[in-house]
Amino acid sequence: MKQYIESNKDRFFEELFSLLRIPSISSSPENREDMWTCARRLVELLKEAGADEAEVYPTKGHPVVFAQKMVEKAEGTVLVYGHYDVQPVDPIELWKSDPFEPEIHDGAIWGRGANDDKGQLFMHLKAFEYMLRSGQLRHNVKFIFEGEEEIGSGSLAEWVSDHKDLLAADVILVSDTTMISEKVPSINVGMRGLSYVEIKVTGPNKDLHSGHYGGAVANPINVLCEMIASLHDEDGRVAIPGFYEKVVELSRADRDMLARAPFDMTEYKEFLDIDEVRGEKGYTTLERVGIRPCLDVCGIWGGFTGVGSKTVLPSEAHAKISMRLVPNQDSDEITELIIKHLKNIAPSCVKVDVKPCHGGNGFLIPLSSPAFRAASKAMTEVYGIEPVPSRGGGSIAILADMQRILGIDPLLMGFGLERDTIHSPNESYLLKQLFAGMESIALFYRYY
Repeated sequence: MKQYIESNKDRFFEELFSLLRIPSISSSPENREDMWTCARRLVELLKEAGADEAEVYPTKGHPVVFAQKMVEKAEGTVLVYGHYDVQPVDPIELWKSDPFEPEIHDGAIWGRGANDDKGQLFMHLKAFEYMLRSGQLRHNVKFIFEGEEEIGSGSLAEWVSDHKDLLAADVILVSDTTMISEKVPSINVGMRGLSYVEIKVTGPNKDLHSGHYGGAVANPINVLCEMIASLHDEDGRVAIPGFYEKVVELSRADRDMLARAPFDMTEYKEFLDIDEVRGEKGYTTLERVGIRPCLDVCGIWGGFTGVGSKTVLPSEAHAKISMRLVPNQDSDEITELIIKHLKNIAPSCVKVDVKPCHGGNGFLIPLSSPAFRAASKAMTEVYGIEPVPSRGGGSIAILADMQRILGIDPLLMGFGLERDTIHSPNESYLLKQLFAGMESIALFYRYY
């Protein structure tokens, strides 16, 4: 595979860059046509790589790309999942280059989607292409690429359910995650779920003069801040009744296994430019982002935020809240709990409306599975060290749905690094990770 990569490197960059240049921002109505453009480009690349068939399927939201290659006397079927939608680029002024005009420098590809997830799904296209053209492909391979992962995959579960026979496979192979470091590879054996809500607190029926009414009428921003502040107790635990009811406490043995992952607290704090970490009492930093649930405010606004001053007591205040959930917690149940709790704690001087946005459940996979063993062997060969099992702190909500609908486990074989700053300005992806991913995926097919 190394020689194949070296011989085709320029072509690979040209093909990947053709995807990265398409602003497939799923949350933006202005980019709806770009979603179709990107989906159609993926179909072209899949056919060029050797897929027997590849097609764009409409959904209630953004389109799905499906492709497959069926081989004689197949030794199994691998379903490759990825997403071609990307996050918005704001704040654009913090980018050092055009986010949709990819560049290569400092040993990395720079641009929106370079890692998440166009760069990582592209590895699968090229590993598949190599295995097919070298005559080594022994498995049927199916691809499903969606355009709504960054907005909660709202249309995909129904599409998967409607096309269950088409998607029949033995494992879902996914590269949309990070590993511990380029020197210490890891394989995610589980990911957290998600519940995301938006809060609107309404006070007076219009904005008021803060001198005439301040101190006499409830300020929705003040009330919202008080409500948010009460959502954690002094030990950093989420203070919503019933929130932890289904959370399973890991055994000491399981916690010790996860603790095998190397972690340098000094380096961690320096990378983030913080003096101290903070989180739920009694758990390490890695445990807090892997095996424990959490609640965070992702956005808050209201009143006057322009340049200068405006003495206004606002009519409304808003916030967006994300709750990361661990397996056994149900996203719909947690959403109902926070809606009920926020309305219960709201003072009578304001009105509170809570709108569910999106969510999904977490999942775990067994370390004893043939797919995990094959991935571990492949990455050991490429990196020269056995990968560490880890629990991902992020969420790919649709994978739990696919696991339930299709009856097969996902395998998260991701090659991103924290330094790639996905979802933020100046997203990038190291070339050596891109190429190591291609090699590892090709070896996965050999050993699975």
